Amino acid sequence: MSALDVAGYAERLDAYLQERSEEARAVRVGEKEASEQAAIVARYADLFTREQLAVLHEREDAVTGDAVEEIARLRLTCQEGLVDRELAEREDALENALLAARVPWDGEELPLRSAQARLAVEPAYADRDTLGRAVLEASASFNDERRALLAARNELETEITGIADPVARNESEKAVALRPILDAVATARVESTPAFTLQRERWLEQLLGPEREETPLSVHVPWIRRLSPLEATYTKERCVPICLATLHALGFDLESEQGIRPDLEDRPQKSPRACVIAADPPRVVHLITRAQGGLHDYEAFLHEAGHALHYAGCDPGLPLAFRRLARDHALTEIYSFLLDSISSEPGWHAEHFGLSDEGARENADAARFSNTLLFRRYSAKLGYEIDFWTRFPSDGGTPEGYEERLTAATGIRYPASSHLSDMDAGFYSADYLRAWVRAAQLRAHLRRAVGEDWWRRPETGATLRELFREGTRPTSEEIAARIGFDPLDTAPLVAELVAR
Repeated sequence: MSALDVAGYAERLDAYLQERSEEARAVRVGEKEASEQAAIVARYADLFTREQLAVLHEREDAVTGDAVEEIARLRLTCQEGLVDRELAEREDALENALLAARVPWDGEELPLRSAQARLAVEPAYADRDTLGRAVLEASASFNDERRALLAARNELETEITGIADPVARNESEKAVALRPILDAVATARVESTPAFTLQRERWLEQLLGPEREETPLSVHVPWIRRLSPLEATYTKERCVPICLATLHALGFDLESEQGIRPDLEDRPQKSPRACVIAADPPRVVHLITRAQGGLHDYEAFLHEAGHALHYAGCDPGLPLAFRRLARDHALTEIYSFLLDSISSEPGWHAEHFGLSDEGARENADAARFSNTLLFRRYSAKLGYEIDFWTRFPSDGGTPEGYEERLTAATGIRYPASSHLSDMDAGFYSADYLRAWVRAAQLRAHLRRAVGEDWWRRPETGATLRELFREGTRPTSEEIAARIGFDPLDTAPLVAELVAR
């Protein structure tokens, strides 16, 4: 089959991405016990050929204006598909092995994902520690294949792009430099460390109890993030109604958004990590959560609602490249971080949970601690990942620095054996961190333009709807310029991190 023109390529690519999205959704939510992505890649093999990549390169060089970026995104997707075509069977095999993995616990054989989910709800510190160590051991048993896949992907990407340095290659794809981002967020982390140290001691004592180790193992983080001792207030049953009411105050009726398809069921093989899969925005956008009780359910729902509303709110007339494709995920994460940060507003806790002003401030502070912990982890993770990939061509990827960096940043011990299972593709950590900075800037803008109670004002929703209509076209940095900030200005973020 000869190479397609740009319009034909976009149309067939759209069908391919929809099929892959639906397959990923079925496996992630536990409807399927085996991934069959390789079969889909094989059916659309004509999309990912050197001839097709050459055609897209040629057209990209020949056009001007918005068409350059549109075709660039198609070309980057073609590049990625060439790699996926080679590795899909091996990646399926790893995914299926993880689905089949079992963790012995209390006379049972728990699926690995069920054991990971149970860490958020196992009440006894010692039991949680024991189960967590078994989960870490089971996950680490797949590290050799994870590392082999990283090496194979790196080799293919080097050959296809002509860029041998993995960091430089990713910077070319994102069109943004990674080290200035690292410097900015590392400075913000250092500036906010004294406030975090006090907050950490207070909340680890309350959340983990006196039996905790001085530096608890990372297996306790799901329990911490869930704020499990507050479960009686933030019940699983109230999560959806309260989150819907929160969105409604902003002017969003999630239930009437025809493109959004929520999956809130609890299944044994369903991933404990909430997500959105934008299969065909704005027409089909899957919002997936696995509620277990605790405040994190509410945060996860609001976070994923930010993604879902963004994709479902885009102009349906946009080309595929601006409805679904992006150089990175930093833009859509802005809206997710903005919405889940509502849990850090004392007024939200008072309004929806009947808490006193003091109780509302207390629980909002707990939410801020949980999110600060996550920010600090990711800022350290980006530093580790830049070092990992800088060394990768010479040493093949080692855990050197992972445990030291993350433990120092968080006061939680992240064992070296987790360095590969904790690595998201494509420096997603940098996308998260850009979004953390941008969401703080956007909150500062909304406080000035809308008011301190921006989180329950329809004017906020109206502002977001205008942004959503643009789909994935703008960059995170362009959003910063629109609201009057330098992209690396972390002053609004630091102000929030040190607030008491």
